[in-house]
Amino acid sequence: MLYVLNPALCHHNYIFLCLLCLLISSVLYDDVLPFPEMHYDLILLAKEGRRGRDRSMGNCKSSSRALLRKAHVVPDSEWRIQDFGKTHVPDLEWRINDFSSLLETRAESARSDTFHCSGYNWNLEVSPMHKEAGSETPYVALRLVASRLSMVPGHMVHVVFELSIYNHSKGMYCGCKASYNFHFKNTYSKEHCLIPLQELLKPSAFLVDDSCVFGVEILKIDVSSTEKKAVVVQKKATTVQNLFVQKKGFIKGTYTWNMNNFLELDLDHFVRSPAFEVGGHKWYVQMYPCGKRYSTDCLSLYLYLDASDELHLESKKVVVMTVSILDRKNGIHFTRTSGLLVFTGGHGWGWANFLELKKLKDPSGGYVVESSCVVKADLTIIGLSNDS
Repeated sequence: MLYVLNPALCHHNYIFLCLLCLLISSVLYDDVLPFPEMHYDLILLAKEGRRGRDRSMGNCKSSSRALLRKAHVVPDSEWRIQDFGKTHVPDLEWRINDFSSLLETRAESARSDTFHCSGYNWNLEVSPMHKEAGSETPYVALRLVASRLSMVPGHMVHVVFELSIYNHSKGMYCGCKASYNFHFKNTYSKEHCLIPLQELLKPSAFLVDDSCVFGVEILKIDVSSTEKKAVVVQKKATTVQNLFVQKKGFIKGTYTWNMNNFLELDLDHFVRSPAFEVGGHKWYVQMYPCGKRYSTDCLSLYLYLDASDELHLESKKVVVMTVSILDRKNGIHFTRTSGLLVFTGGHGWGWANFLELKKLKDPSGGYVVESSCVVKADLTIIGLSNDS
């Protein structure tokens, strides 16, 4: 039998089908959420993955899909990390425990304790919510940091290295190879995206028991100086570090340092505040009024854990700090906040270029009033670090 289609009915059916598709897609896919809500969904996903070990696989997968749909951030199609195999032997193996707790701190980064390789001191830094320019996808990114104390002015240190994350299913590290020219005033390598955060937070080979393992292997060091030399990378046993982030019960403290003679300070030396106590340990602020030798016409400020506490530390302290210069005229304080840092007795972290001296001493501002300057330090102890 031959059927003749009515054009008017076809037109109405087509419109109906289009509306139905739009309705279904609006139910299945939410709009892209702004950062705070997306961040919270990712924390929930991390916890969901941790709880999923006690559930059936079907329930765990469906819950993860629901959380991923809510965040609705699609990983970039070009995401790739290579398997390193057995040839990758890290100089530093860094285990971050309670990864979901790290996300809850909302810190931009976390930095390992110092490790040593071939005459230089290094740190590994992870940014758990890194975003490339023009992308809305948060990545877990790594970068290598050189200690300024290891750098010689006038020397360029070209380093070839591998950044990695451990794949428990494959029993090997995966990551990327990179190189960077370090020097006295440039000690941070470029950040390299390893894996989309949502991929890491799924019940996966990378996140096990809410912990993941990162690594870095230094392959080659060339020093460009008057004598131009290649440094022989001396392989030794892997340094193993553990970072523990508390879920609650953070210890917080605030100290305000009033300096009534700021303009009369000896500009060639540093000055330190009286010691103050937070979490049963002594701390102090150290200032270079005209900056350290590698600053650029800026005030330098650092927070130190007193050396007298070294013998009393069972584990090194993991701290987030905020340091401010108070503006007592306009109430617009100048503030800098760190990521997660590991403190040991007698060692400090801070900013060589904290605030331009021109801006600090500007009469229209309120940072220095009649030779008086006020520095405020807020610190939160959120965990501990130890070596294995």
